[in-house]
Amino acid sequence: MTSLFELEKTGETDEIVSLLKNSNNEAVRRRAAEILGDIDGNEQVVEDALVKAVEGDDSDGVRAAAIDALDQRHAVERLIGALSDEEVPTDGAEWARAEALVDLLSADQPELRMAAANALGRLGNRAGTKALIGRLGDPDTRVRARAARAIGRIGDPRAVSALRKALGDETVDVRREAADSLGRIGTEEALDALLDLLDDDSETVRRIAANSLGNFGSAKPLDALVSLLSDDVEAVRRAAVFSLIELLSNAPGQQSHQLRQRMVEKLSANDHRSVVESLIDILEQGTQAHQRRNAAWLLGRVTGEANREAAVEALVSVLGDDDGMTAQFAATSIANVGGEAAEDALLDLLDDPEAGADARAKAAFTLGKVGGERSRDRLDSLIDDTDDEQVRKRAFSALSKLGGRA
Repeated sequence: MTSLFELEKTGETDEIVSLLKNSNNEAVRRRAAEILGDIDGNEQVVEDALVKAVEGDDSDGVRAAAIDALDQRHAVERLIGALSDEEVPTDGAEWARAEALVDLLSADQPELRMAAANALGRLGNRAGTKALIGRLGDPDTRVRARAARAIGRIGDPRAVSALRKALGDETVDVRREAADSLGRIGTEEALDALLDLLDDDSETVRRIAANSLGNFGSAKPLDALVSLLSDDVEAVRRAAVFSLIELLSNAPGQQSHQLRQRMVEKLSANDHRSVVESLIDILEQGTQAHQRRNAAWLLGRVTGEANREAAVEALVSVLGDDDGMTAQFAATSIANVGGEAAEDALLDLLDDPEAGADARAKAAFTLGKVGGERSRDRLDSLIDDTDDEQVRKRAFSALSKLGGRA
């Protein structure tokens, strides 16, 4: 049987819809619903299947996933109509739309309350904040989690104290959403609330805090995230690294340079193995361009002697990356790391018959910054041997930095 991963990868919408409707495995149905929230396909067929899942599936988790998927597809109002026979306006004044959704937060059916919370979050109007805060005490865990999420999407600082209280909720999902929303709101009070979680006895709570701190668009959480790099739990340390990367991505232009300097200074003071390993994971497995670019940039500036070879190997592997900026940052980072490990890896790439021209050209150019006599000899012969003009030009440029041809 083809896996859901393969079906998602190949865009087999009909097969995924079939699994949502017919699978006896709750986890499969839930994952199918999640995938349908973000896949191209027949809009009517997909939305019909998701609405029916909300109406008839016997699993709370599947129904919740289907509601979230409809929200992703901007079709949650259709669900509200199917469940309540009430029409929620999709255009017109925001306050009027918010008012209609607020009324539904008091509906008897929890699925309606969840749908209304999601829709209010997407609408983003602060007119819904007070009612959403009230739902943080809802008897249904799923409603509490979506109310917390919606508040973060609205970004209303007036909700910080309520979200802070929700950090003590008995359910992990609610605590996660409250922490994430505090990170999105990003005020000093929100930061203070998250910092209180860093010493929590629960690994899960500390990891949630680490993830949420990456949402701030400033250097405020930098020291806190660096402190988490010494946490006893690897998952917490890795979450801290991912959030450090997000800080680099989210920081405004005028603050970005200063933040990068401070981050490099703090991270390079200790050769954290978990930092290097996490950055390598982002570089090799990440799907977001901004994450991979920043990982490539940072890796070359915080790698110490103990992790030099692993870092260089990862950086060399992306010299031919489809994203040109990732490849360029990798080249400059290899030059920053330097040493015999960098020269060896670049020379190996030059001799790799399966390496692409872009990767070999960048390797040749970078050898001009890190190479010695071995590199000079290899570049000298490469100029005569290669048929690729781009590689030849880069090799000649690198060779001139090493003293020119003999």
